[in-house]
Amino acid sequence: MDTRLAPRDDFADFTDFVRSRQRAWLRTAYLLCGNATEAEDLLQVALVKLARHWQRVRRDQPDAYLRRILYRDSISAWRARSRERRSLARLAAQPVPTHDEMAEVGHRLDVERALAALTPKQRALVVLRFIEDRTEREAAELLGVTVGTVKSQTHVALEKLRAALPGVDVPVVSGGER
Repeated sequence: MDTRLAPRDDFADFTDFVRSRQRAWLRTAYLLCGNATEAEDLLQVALVKLARHWQRVRRDQPDAYLRRILYRDSISAWRARSRERRSLARLAAQPVPTHDEMAEVGHRLDVERALAALTPKQRALVVLRFIEDRTEREAAELLGVTVGTVKSQTHVALEKLRAALPGVDVPVVSGGER
């Protein structure tokens, strides 16, 4: 008996996998790029890439494969958008609203500005380590860097966030891996 899936069964397998994970991926994509529309675009492109290689990766670790695509593509896209960088700089220069009803929105804008000031790799590391609770080793593997790079870039990113958000309790990373 042939154990390979027929093309229709393979498509159903892919569809079921995507349906079961798409919300988590979209959340990660949003955290990486900070914009809902860009997050949807980033995820769509990553899903197309995953679909192209589904036969090869589906039995291995397709979730890890897709996340690696998300992280790497978000960094590449960020580098390619020089116009958007200038836009973010103008946004960062705008004053935060002082109205009481705008306090929550102002706080979120502060956090978005602080994240936007990080390099793409630093931002990806903050998401991986503190939103997704990944270990240093997992983050290193996903981004294709060394554990030492993860440690040093996470340290630099957290220092930048502390400086930009003095009223926010930014985590302190101890020497051991978590």
